Amino acid sequence: MIINSLAMVHINNYLDNLDKENLHAELVTWDREKLIDWLCWNDPHGIYTDEESMDELGNIMSKEEGITIIMRQIGESKVIAI
Repeated sequence: MIINSLAMVHINNYLDNLDKENLHAELVTWDREKLIDWLCWNDPHGIYTDEESMDELGNIMSKEEGITIIMRQIGESKVIAI
């Protein structure tokens, strides 16, 4: 993982406070590797890395798919928190 865990907590708090439009705008500025890093941090049992994805699913996650998954995961955490 490129970004350390403490930095991820700060990033997660920042993302969690964005509305859907601004969240999407932020995520499109991220490169695919950063999206994968966040997904692996947030869901350590998920299949996000290229190697795991190829082994388990036979393909790799696109940047667009990563953005969609992050938005869904953050949206779900907001529903749970309410």
